Order: sequence, then C-alpha cells, then structure tokens
Amino acid sequence: MKELIVVVDDEPDIVELVSVNLDKALFKVEKCSDAESFFRLLYKQTPDLIILDLMLPDADGFEICKYLKKEERFSSLPIIMLTAKGEETDKILGLEFGADDYITKPFSPKELVARVKSVLRRRQKPGESERLGIGELLKIDLESYQVFVEGKNVELTSTEFRIVKLLLSKKGKVFSRYDILDYLWGDDKIVLDRTIDVHIRNLREKLGRAGRLIKNIRGVGYKLEESS
Repeated sequence: MKELIVVVDDEPDIVELVSVNLDKALFKVEKCSDAESFFRLLYKQTPDLIILDLMLPDADGFEICKYLKKEERFSSLPIIMLTAKGEETDKILGLEFGADDYITKPFSPKELVARVKSVLRRRQKPGESERLGIGELLKIDLESYQVFVEGKNVELTSTEFRIVKLLLSKKGKVFSRYDILDYLWGDDKIVLDRTIDVHIRNLREKLGRAGRLIKNIRGVGYKLEESS
C-alpha cells in the first residue's frame, strides 16, 4: 500500500506543487486547506506523515502540532513543518513542540520529498525485535516503538525514540552532537546548533526519573549512564 501523506496548507499553488511531487514519488496524498478539514480527515483515517503549514486561516500550526503530540492516538505521527517562518527561534519552537523536521519556503520539491522519505525511514526498522533498557527503570521495544519508564508507557516522537535507542545501544559512551545528528538524519540532516539540545531537554522531561540518566558532557555531547 502507498503511504499516506496529508498536506495542510492554505496556499493552492504550494499544495499542488507538493502533491504533484509526492505523487511522482509514489505516495498517496490528501489535501487540506485549513485546520477544520484536516481534523475531519484525521478522525477518519490515520496518515503516515503530516506536512503542516504554520499559518493557517483558522488555527496556528504550532498549536496543532502541540495538540497532536499530547494526544495518545496521534502522538507518534511524524510531522514536517513547511512554512515561510524562517527564523531560528521558529525552528526551535517547532522542534520543541515535537516536529520531526522543519522546512522553510521557498523550498526545493525534491528536497522536501527526500525529507519525507528520511522521516519515514526512521520509523521503519524491520527485524528489530529485541529490547534495550536499564533494569525496570527504562526499557524500549524496538519492534513496537514503545518506551517504558518503571513499567509505564511514555509517548515519544520518532526522533526522541531514536535518540534514546542510540544512547542505550552503548551505555556510557559519549556521543557528540554531530554523532547524534548524523545518526538521525545522515546526509539529510538539518544543521541547527540547538537541535539536539532541544530534543534532549524534551526527552529528560518526558522520561521523568529515567531522564536523569542522560548526562551532558560539557563541550562534547551526551551519554546515558546506568545510574543517576
């Protein structure tokens, strides 16, 4: 089956440009021009990824993203923000609200398709069924993309999940910010000085007591220790 991408944007030319290129890349595309039509669609069928404009006529894209990431049913849906807001503060805010990627207008349609494929690849790791963890405090299931802290399921974005997986894969090893960026995005990575710091801050908050296991090595990067 074709993966379903929902494009939410009130600019018809942008929607058409994105849709045509996604269609050529063999994705199924649904188009929404405002938040109301988007939520009507969302409650009927679950997409594989959402491309979200920030300036919609009836809602703020940041608030939509924030809402989706708080709802258990939608929290794991990948979101790519596509917007004319190009300030670094806007990009950081988007990441803080849980966006998986942030693309500014004007943009390259080929790059956007590449980013879509990259985000979807992060979620598709067939054959990984083992669990990683630290005792009963922190466990992750690589097959179901679930994280458990003291037995309780914690909802993470796909990017946050992959960071935990990386840190757990080699406990005690210090990963530089570049190492983590390269692991997450490879050649498609976004170079933002604070990107990893934002994700780590969100992770620590979501993981609660287990978040204290993630240590900042000043001037180098991050590691995960077995005890806090």
